[in-house]
Amino acid sequence: MTTNTGSKTQNLAPLLMDVAVPIGSYYLFKSGFGMSTMAALGWSSVVPAARTVWGFVAERKLNGFATLILFVNVVGLALSLVAGDPRLMLAKDSGVSSAVGIGILVSVALGKPLMTAGMKPWLVKGDAARDAAFERLLAGSAAFRRAERRFSLVWGVLLLAECVARVVGVYTLPVDTMVWLGTVVMVSTMAVAAVVSGRLAVVPMAEMIADELKTVDRPAQVPVVARVPAMAVAR
Repeated sequence: MTTNTGSKTQNLAPLLMDVAVPIGSYYLFKSGFGMSTMAALGWSSVVPAARTVWGFVAERKLNGFATLILFVNVVGLALSLVAGDPRLMLAKDSGVSSAVGIGILVSVALGKPLMTAGMKPWLVKGDAARDAAFERLLAGSAAFRRAERRFSLVWGVLLLAECVARVVGVYTLPVDTMVWLGTVVMVSTMAVAAVVSGRLAVVPMAEMIADELKTVDRPAQVPVVARVPAMAVAR
């Protein structure tokens, strides 16, 4: 029997490998080892690059999250070449948000919402029955799939909006203001995205999973056969 802890770890493992490891290693290389931005981005791209290639060659499928992180790192490498104008230096930070937002929206258009991998562990909660219900609904419920796409759509749209807002702010507000306001905008956008996507997608999906579990747990109705009196049969 699969334990909740084991199931949750299994569900979170791809997210940890494809997102947490590259991002964590970037900050470790840059802040811990004192590497340049380009060097840190390059070395932190090794894991997502390897997982992208492995998924494509060995499993004949594209690893969405690993590919997205690799794409973001490549964009970061390109933008790290920008130097000189302080406003341009601040504007380049929004390039990462736009890269993530575009990648998420493209995945929705292709029918493979990237944010599902990050959302699913919190819905199934490491429970095998909930995991099975999730997969059944994903395969057979149009409403469930619409909610799944809606979750990624909210994140993609808001991240792109955050990018636009920061670029507008960079070129309309004082540089000193945008140094701290850019971070506030980014954090606020992620908080709003979490709340909105939770209300529009996670809540209805959780309710559908609960209903699905009730349906599975409900005992099958045994048909009642009318009893015919023996005397009537004899006649």
